[in-house]
Amino acid sequence: MFSFLAWYLLSTFLGWLTFPLAYRLFPALKDRGYTLSRAFGLLVWGYAFWLLASFHIAQNDLGGLLLGLLVLASLSVWTITNYQLPITNLPPFDEAQGKSPVSSLYSLFSNSPIISFFKSNRPLILTTEILFLLAFALMAFIRSTNPDILGTEKPMELMMINGIMNSPTFPPRDLWLSGYSISYYYFGYVMTSMLAMLTGTPATAAFNLMTALIFALAAIGAYGILYNLLALTIDRRPQTMEDEAVHRPPSVVAPLLAPLFLLLISNAEGFLEVLHRRGLFWTDGNNFWTWLGIPELRDAPAQPLQWIPDRFWWWWRASRVVMDYDLQNNPTGDVISEFPAFSFILGDLHPHILAMPFVLLTIAVALNLFLGGFKGRTDFYVARLNVSKTGFFVIALLIGGLAFLNTWDILIGGALILFAYVLARARESGWGWERLEDLFLLGISMLVVAYVMYLPFFIGFDSQAGGILPSFMYPTRGAQLWVMWGTLFVPVFAFLFYRRTTGSANWSAGLKTSFGLLFVLFLAMFAVGVVALFAHPDFINPLIESQAGNIGGFIAASMSRRLLYIGSLVTLLALLIPTLSYLFASEQEDVTPEEERQPSHGFALLLIFIGLLLILGPEFVYLLDGFKYRINTIFKFYFQAWMVLSLAAAYGTAVLLRNLQGRAKGVFSVVFAVVLIVGLTYPALGFANRTDNFKPPFFGYSLDDFDRVKAENPDEAAAIEWLRLAPDGIVAEAVGGAYSSYGRIANYTGLPTILGWDNHEGQWRERSLQGNRHQDIETLYTTPDGLTAQDIVAKYNIRYIYVGGLERSTYPVDEGKFHSLFKIVFQQGNVTIYEVP
Repeated sequence: MFSFLAWYLLSTFLGWLTFPLAYRLFPALKDRGYTLSRAFGLLVWGYAFWLLASFHIAQNDLGGLLLGLLVLASLSVWTITNYQLPITNLPPFDEAQGKSPVSSLYSLFSNSPIISFFKSNRPLILTTEILFLLAFALMAFIRSTNPDILGTEKPMELMMINGIMNSPTFPPRDLWLSGYSISYYYFGYVMTSMLAMLTGTPATAAFNLMTALIFALAAIGAYGILYNLLALTIDRRPQTMEDEAVHRPPSVVAPLLAPLFLLLISNAEGFLEVLHRRGLFWTDGNNFWTWLGIPELRDAPAQPLQWIPDRFWWWWRASRVVMDYDLQNNPTGDVISEFPAFSFILGDLHPHILAMPFVLLTIAVALNLFLGGFKGRTDFYVARLNVSKTGFFVIALLIGGLAFLNTWDILIGGALILFAYVLARARESGWGWERLEDLFLLGISMLVVAYVMYLPFFIGFDSQAGGILPSFMYPTRGAQLWVMWGTLFVPVFAFLFYRRTTGSANWSAGLKTSFGLLFVLFLAMFAVGVVALFAHPDFINPLIESQAGNIGGFIAASMSRRLLYIGSLVTLLALLIPTLSYLFASEQEDVTPEEERQPSHGFALLLIFIGLLLILGPEFVYLLDGFKYRINTIFKFYFQAWMVLSLAAAYGTAVLLRNLQGRAKGVFSVVFAVVLIVGLTYPALGFANRTDNFKPPFFGYSLDDFDRVKAENPDEAAAIEWLRLAPDGIVAEAVGGAYSSYGRIANYTGLPTILGWDNHEGQWRERSLQGNRHQDIETLYTTPDGLTAQDIVAKYNIRYIYVGGLERSTYPVDEGKFHSLFKIVFQQGNVTIYEVP
């Protein structure tokens, strides 16, 4: 409970400390950045601390954390004194009226714009704070019912946190490859470690508290974006006979749709699980379920029939609804189609989760830019940007931060910033080739400056991405696309239809651009294919021969499959054409006055456009990695697309519920109710299944996974606690595969081991760097020869040799040499720790 309160108070303090800075930077937003100030403060504090520690100006300790916090506080104080409360504006001392300088200063503070903002926005502030506390408490409670850091990639994430917390210097050390630093996008784990170290929280509890904090930050971030959008909309409900369209004070209730769509509403698979478990639409032979083609759902429902799914981890399938098959109809493996509700049910603290509040912060910055914020000029030697220097620095800070948090998110962040800037420039100066110049100038300068700002990270980052491959034989089936996206597509379609009645459209430009984009994507697929023939012949040539015999047959069979699966492309074009037609409407001369006063529609359309691009991209190309099919590309692109499309769906729903009248409102209300039923079935049943109906685990409600370790294996827990207090050094432990308990001692102690999950290390850096570590550790435990053991100990500079249950079950351990060569420093039950002299 203490850790929960400490994290809540610290994050709230961060938000209040940062708000003066946000107020200054986001003048175009109705909430002046209040709902995003916590995330913004964490970003600035994290960047300052990481940079100071990376250049060894600060230590990775409490003093370094406070120094980074001082940087953030200084920026806010500078903002107050130079923007909100300039000292030169202090009223003079008036002896006749008895006014002292203190009372004059108080008068100045009480009349400051920030104080005025608080007074006039009490409903917004109160709603934001209640939402944050409830969301944080709700997810913390859910995690307390299932706090274990086991299975999936949770142990890897714990390793990152504990490695950073226990690294004497930066870059932080990789606990699973002694002698090396982390080669991964680890900024989110730095932030987690900062909060843990400042509050005195162990890594095993910080893991779950950070999950809850991310959920809460995402909730208020989404809420704030929708609040700012709805504050710009026109209420078309008649107020009087003479007043048909007016601006009303923004509602604080309607924006709650944003966290609902982002964090809770899910794809339709959970609803389909209920129908399948009940046996609906099931007949022997070919039926709806075999046609749909989703594993588990193709099987006959278990008997007796019931409504509630009870298959082990049935909720897992919702994150794998897109199925890829080769041309011989052999499955390539599960394609990850993850979305936020699944992520929080699973409970992993992966970088795409850690980045969520900062992606939302980037969307808010793009909205501020779109609405005319960051006014000013930034001059380069060869060109000029119509963005203030401060605004440009914030943009670079965010884009570099996204690359450091979750490198894939630079796509969505960069695209939103660039297109928002171009649309803002188009409103000012119209469309023309100059907009391309704006796009490239901001894009190149933004990336260059972001790279320089985060140079220590990029220098140490070793990506194992092997290039780009064409997605010839992997088009997504239309039915599976609708299972994944239907709950968001339906309100987006409704909003686009409504938009047709409230403004103009440039259908010619929309059609040309949509089909032009499609043509470019097809061209890119073929061009990438040609390059891949020469760049990856060992992979491409055998693939073509095994599937179709020759290139001509391969292309013909792939195009035939695309025609068979044309439903997905038709759906995406049906959304893309009106979206672009409305976005290009400002090029026409017949733009209505209502459109000019309602720019929020334009930004919502931009969100839809970016989301559709992210879904379309993997239909034509995907990233080559160790899996060699679309598993990770779909995963990263779809998750990003969910973030922007959920906000657009929430915006469209709020606008339609407010402005539709009569029968139209009744029809849409029914449609929205269906979306809620279909979309909320999954989290309602999934969270209950994952937590055993929210019952406490056998060791009681807890946010600390180490409580489980102590209850399950008290001998190992005691050994881990001893190592935590022991002098720093490399520890030898059993080596094994991924998604297992191997690497556990490094994970729980923060001491580096010789080798953890070798396949993950192979994804992060050249596998050759592992050398013979796997075999050497096996030899260390099994050899009876003391000299051989001493050579291995010296080779890796091992200080502690851990012998526990996992070591004994993995190897036929020969402990005789350890007894004769090394000192026993801990022994309890079946656990012994030897220290090298």
